Amino acid sequence: MGILSGNPQDEPMHYGEVFSLWNFVLAGNKMILDERIFLNHVGDEDLKKLIKESVEACQQEVKQVEEVLKQNGVALPPAAPEPPHVELNDIPTGARFQDADVAASVSAITASSLVTCSQIIGQSIREDIAMMFGQFHMSKAAFGGKLLKLTKEKGWLIPPPLHYSSKEN
Repeated sequence: MGILSGNPQDEPMHYGEVFSLWNFVLAGNKMILDERIFLNHVGDEDLKKLIKESVEACQQEVKQVEEVLKQNGVALPPAAPEPPHVELNDIPTGARFQDADVAASVSAITASSLVTCSQIIGQSIREDIAMMFGQFHMSKAAFGGKLLKLTKEKGWLIPPPLHYSSKEN
């Protein structure tokens, strides 16, 4: 196999891996920014705790991927500065995101992140990259489970029509 044998970290990334990792960092930076802004709007302490957990996890993931890109000579995408902290009561009622809406947005971001991780795993030829995104995927899936449980407990989940099958046969 030549160039694709031995230590995976010594193997070159293909163009799809480079683009996907670069795009993951760009999207991760945006997610961190969005979720920090959500923290200004959230009143529920349990939801705040989960969002902070999500931000910290994403920061670690972005750092890991940035390191891979740097090691391969790829310039990093820009990141927005940290948003200022705002007191919840300083946000006008009509401009404030409600906790249920924030939870739904974070759920959607998490679901999208799971798909992204799966896509990168599927296109990777470097085992180290595939394994790294496998770990990210497992972490995001566990986080999604915690968020789902919270949305059910708080009554924020809006389920689709539920199907009850009859026991008649």
